[in-house]
Amino acid sequence: MKTKAHKGWRKENSTISLEEVNSSIKVITKGSFWKKLFSFLGPGSMVAVGYMDPGNWATDIAGGSQFGYTLISVILISNLFAILLQHLSLKLGIVTGRDLAQACRDHYSKPVAIVLWILCELAIIACDLAEVLGAAIALNLLFGLPLYLGVIITVLDVFIILYLQNKGFRWVEALVISLLTIIAICFAYEIIVSKPDWYSIVSSLVPRKEIITNPGMLYVAIGILGATVMPHNLYLHSSIVQTRDYDRDDVGKKHAIKFATIDSTVSLLLAFFVNASILVLAAATFHKTGNKNIVDISDAYKMLDPLLGVKYAAMFFGIALLLSGLNSTLTGTIAGQIVMEGFINLKLKPWLRRLITRLLAVVPGLIAVIYFGDRAAGNLLVLSQVVLSLQLPFAVIPLVLFTSQKDKMGQFTNKNYVKVVAWGVTFIIVGLNLYLLYTTFIT
Repeated sequence: MKTKAHKGWRKENSTISLEEVNSSIKVITKGSFWKKLFSFLGPGSMVAVGYMDPGNWATDIAGGSQFGYTLISVILISNLFAILLQHLSLKLGIVTGRDLAQACRDHYSKPVAIVLWILCELAIIACDLAEVLGAAIALNLLFGLPLYLGVIITVLDVFIILYLQNKGFRWVEALVISLLTIIAICFAYEIIVSKPDWYSIVSSLVPRKEIITNPGMLYVAIGILGATVMPHNLYLHSSIVQTRDYDRDDVGKKHAIKFATIDSTVSLLLAFFVNASILVLAAATFHKTGNKNIVDISDAYKMLDPLLGVKYAAMFFGIALLLSGLNSTLTGTIAGQIVMEGFINLKLKPWLRRLITRLLAVVPGLIAVIYFGDRAAGNLLVLSQVVLSLQLPFAVIPLVLFTSQKDKMGQFTNKNYVKVVAWGVTFIIVGLNLYLLYTTFIT
């Protein structure tokens, strides 16, 4: 089966993204708004888990413990950026029948596509590494398992995905949504027991001048903003929206874009709640009590119960961390499949393809914690965010470029105001990431 080629593409798309589940979920086109929306719910939640993965936790904890509630506005701005870029990603997939990896392969020359593929694989490995380590740290904190054993256990997600996907992609989505719900409940509990200053939270949604004028605050803010948008999510979203069996004509695409955007936006708002909750918990627990140097996840876990005077705050924190890591590894593995197939059209058996993707993240993590000790986990989390920062422009720029070209998108081309905002967001994200890299390696 081939996707209809627009004249804007260098060549015709000869493959189908995630072929085994493409168009496998029926959508409702008649009936109530809520029934229609329900048939599209799922992809947004799978994308949202990437915005609350363990790689973000340390930054949110540092922001809250050092500067109180002030940086909530940065999390909000980051989420608004993410909502826009994920909308462009799902629109690319629905309109062109290509995921972002396939679009790059069909637009650029083969050497350029291969370079982009290598960079994207490095980003996925880095992101997977953060998620694997996050889950391993949680298993260590909750059950006392050695980090190396926790890293090995994360390989099991390959078999979970295979089992659920054989039952239907809806089962994968249901698992992700269920884990997200539990994470949200855990943080709702944390917010209740930490008794934050609600007035300060609301007032901090408006950006303050000191975020720019205070060098320390600016650095943490850049860390939050620059590393929020995950490159692999742009590839993932453009593919999994095609699991819906919508009509591939203009009316069907318009319908699909509408409901997929609602799904994505609502899910990312949930991600905002989780990320903001981590910062609020740190502000209400550590900053308030003068413990302003808590930046490590393990230290935060150990100090929650004594500072809050309750029994289960640390346990719920650890459960949320574990589920966040496991959830992110599930979607990261699928993203690895999409990138491998999309850029180089490499077809492997599903179990082998996913096992390779997982081992690319597990092996470096395993080597690090065995040879360098438990503290290596924290350093690897930081390194993973730096690698993600390096790759981000190579995903965002093609996405905005493709969706802004009429010969590729037809009537669904970005409106002029969307182009201006999208390119503005792109330059901000790229600029902040370059600054973050500069301060990391040069200063």
